[in-house]
Amino acid sequence: MTDHTIQGKSVLITGGAKNLGGLIARDLASQGARAIALHYNSDATKAAADSTVAAIKAVGAEAIALQADLSSAQAMETLFRTVTERIGRPDIAINTVGKVLKKPIIEISEAEFDDMSAVNAKSAFFFLKEAGKHVNDNGKIVTLVTSLLGAFTPFYAAYAGMKAPVEHFTRAAAKEFGERGISVTAVGPGPMDTPFFYPAEGADAVAYHKTAAALSSFSPTGLTQIEDVVPFIRFLVSAGWWITGQTILINGGYTTK
Repeated sequence: MTDHTIQGKSVLITGGAKNLGGLIARDLASQGARAIALHYNSDATKAAADSTVAAIKAVGAEAIALQADLSSAQAMETLFRTVTERIGRPDIAINTVGKVLKKPIIEISEAEFDDMSAVNAKSAFFFLKEAGKHVNDNGKIVTLVTSLLGAFTPFYAAYAGMKAPVEHFTRAAAKEFGERGISVTAVGPGPMDTPFFYPAEGADAVAYHKTAAALSSFSPTGLTQIEDVVPFIRFLVSAGWWITGQTILINGGYTTK
């Protein structure tokens, strides 16, 4: 019988130093993962990456942190090759990389469009490509998208629009990798109470988002908490392996499809 537990597995998490990615890393370590490789993007995140590595090692798992700008295919290929060399082929690969831009379409420059495309769509595509080449048979692949994929809203064309292709990337990868027992899913949290959320929003928008979910009054801030998302990730990369090719919105009733 195929083993779908986390115990003894190797894990790669892009954007795994802090916030949601960091909590996923700590959670999977506590569930018995053997080794976890954390990717982070900038020097400003190194301290957080080191802290997460230390927390993982404290519960007995191996941990490494790798810095890279993943907006090129070559960088993604190098990341997966390095991870494979240092902790072995991953059993679980989770991509949390993303960048928000809230702006009217008529104000978005070509440079901003290209940047959003590179971070949110291109990097996700090449993450799935390299995961398909490196993840072990019966592995699990998860990419973070956004609940805005289920919303009818202005100002997020470059953000949600560049996350939207990941839904089809996920479906295609699920079909292509399925013959090896690999499940591939996308997870779209609602607006999360992290530093990733606030810089893009004005005070009025923050107030709206804090009351927009059906369960907002039961959240400490009205927003999605990273602690609400992590158990679903844990499930998808273990007993939930039979779910594949789908986008799952985790948002307390903020929006649906």
